[in-house]
Amino acid sequence: MAPRDEILHLARLPRGSEAAFDLRPEAEARAALAAELGLIGLRKLRFAGRLVPEGKRDWRLEAELGATVVQPCVVTTEPVTTRLDEPVLRRYLAEMPEPEGADEVEMPEDDTAEPLPATLDLGAVMAEALALALPLYPRAPGSELGEAAFAPPGVAPLTDEDAKPLAGLAALRDRLKDAGEPDPEG
Repeated sequence: MAPRDEILHLARLPRGSEAAFDLRPEAEARAALAAELGLIGLRKLRFAGRLVPEGKRDWRLEAELGATVVQPCVVTTEPVTTRLDEPVLRRYLAEMPEPEGADEVEMPEDDTAEPLPATLDLGAVMAEALALALPLYPRAPGSELGEAAFAPPGVAPLTDEDAKPLAGLAALRDRLKDAGEPDPEG
């Protein structure tokens, strides 16, 4: 459950002014969030910004997310430390357009717009922004993936060179040259 200062009741906020916030979770909360996101560590985390009224009932959240995260390298699993500094923008609209059609829903052009909630959990917005900002494939300096070849016993594995679209034609041309056939290219 989020602390009280992280939950904002939007209907109770004064419409004539901004509402500033500055979240800096303690070590225990950072450790819980790190575990939830599959991180090795979350050394620093700050989410600071403001809620600005827009129109009669809408709100705009403008914030900066700062974090130092430690993730496992995708190649070696060694710890990789990354500093994140990301702007965050969300728009909470009282009259959010409904998606057309029930079978398929396309991503809206404005991906910052969301339906206006009764309460806004700033901790949840912070966690979502952090999850979206994380590097997808963190790599330790100097780590290389190399080539992996897998095949059942007794079968030659397919290599990257074999998978090239014209590799088979080049091999055929080379065999024809070796057999003394004239070069089809000319």
